[in-house]
Amino acid sequence: MVIGAGIFKSTPLAAAVELPSDAQVLALWVFGGAMSLAGALCFAELAAAFPDPGGDYFFLRKAYGAEAGFLFAWSRFAVIHTGSMAMLAFSFGDYLAAIADVGPYGSALIAAATIVALAALNLAGLRFGIGTQLALMFLVIAGLLVVGAAGAWLVATGGPAIASGAGALAHTGAGSAAGDVATAGAGAAGAPPFATISVGAALVYVFLAYGGWSDAATLSAEMRDRDRGMRRALVIGMSVVTALYLLVNWTFLRGLGRAVFVASNAPGANLMRQVLGVPGEVAIVAVVAVTSITSMNAIFIAGARTTYAAARDTESLFHLRHWHAERGTPYRAIVAISVVSLALVALGTYTRGGFATMVDYLSPVYWLFLTMSGVALFVLRRRYPEAERPFRVPLYPYVPLAFIASSVYVFWSSVAYVRTGAVVGVAVLAAGAALLTVLRALSRRR
Repeated sequence: MVIGAGIFKSTPLAAAVELPSDAQVLALWVFGGAMSLAGALCFAELAAAFPDPGGDYFFLRKAYGAEAGFLFAWSRFAVIHTGSMAMLAFSFGDYLAAIADVGPYGSALIAAATIVALAALNLAGLRFGIGTQLALMFLVIAGLLVVGAAGAWLVATGGPAIASGAGALAHTGAGSAAGDVATAGAGAAGAPPFATISVGAALVYVFLAYGGWSDAATLSAEMRDRDRGMRRALVIGMSVVTALYLLVNWTFLRGLGRAVFVASNAPGANLMRQVLGVPGEVAIVAVVAVTSITSMNAIFIAGARTTYAAARDTESLFHLRHWHAERGTPYRAIVAISVVSLALVALGTYTRGGFATMVDYLSPVYWLFLTMSGVALFVLRRRYPEAERPFRVPLYPYVPLAFIASSVYVFWSSVAYVRTGAVVGVAVLAAGAALLTVLRALSRRR
């Protein structure tokens, strides 16, 4: 649920951070992995103690009441999951467009077709969806390891990084998804040959790449081994992801050089072109495309269950609470997520921002609710001290406090950084509050 196109799209943006050394850039990824692991430990306790298909929706509802639970489910449905779906679909379309002439709207059409195809796969049943997810995940991990091996080969053979002059920058394609990281001439002595961003802004992209681990909690009610299953999934999974992300960032920094890395829209393709030529470039583009599909498939599996759980608890949303008994899927929730995701693809196409528009759209709302979920651990321990907890967060309360503090910082950074996107996300969240008021009025009339 974590490994996806974000690691290939966000790494150049994070590398533009106003830190002088490559080691400090890598330290940001260590910090992101450590804080994500801290959050995973919090969710492991919550999911083991309160298993439910709604995942953190269920935790928030128990901690803060039905209103907070509904608003979170609404944000997942209208902002977080569907925004992530559209963001990844754009990434998939952009990478295919890089090696094939698909026309000016080809990327958007590919994105829309991918959403429809994955919806059909998941409507076929949970077992098929999980099987697809596992197969794609192993292919993605293999691709990341190949990139790491290519970087190690360059270092071992003494192969120099691509020169950081203007010609190399032009070859890789300057710019970034958000338009904030652009190549620039060297300024004052010692200044990097690219525009820099703050540590907070860089961490928005770092944590974006790590995002998705909280969705595993939506499968807590379906775990065969409730005592150890969630702990294994989150803790071991995040440890592996962090190691892979460090390997890939080290490879890009050493194999491309930081200036070219920052300027590149496709660092994986640039590196593999340097090592294996055009076949290597095509192969890594295929892997990046698969990473997008992997994460989108995970969203269908987890996101539909949050929507189903909210509909189950809200009388006026009964149309979305149907569960297909034979296939084991909340089929109407899957269809609803598909429709909203397609609408966001249309929005990204209209704004011509694509991937960047979706990052702006979802980041502030995502971190707001993730912070609330961290606080919910304290609330539920106090409110339900008698609840069985097969797993408890180690070093309590320091680990959850560290996670909450980092979440607040990234939330603040995303609000300060995305600006317009934050306004849109908050507006959609406010629309959810208005919808809740309307639904309650309708319920009272009945």
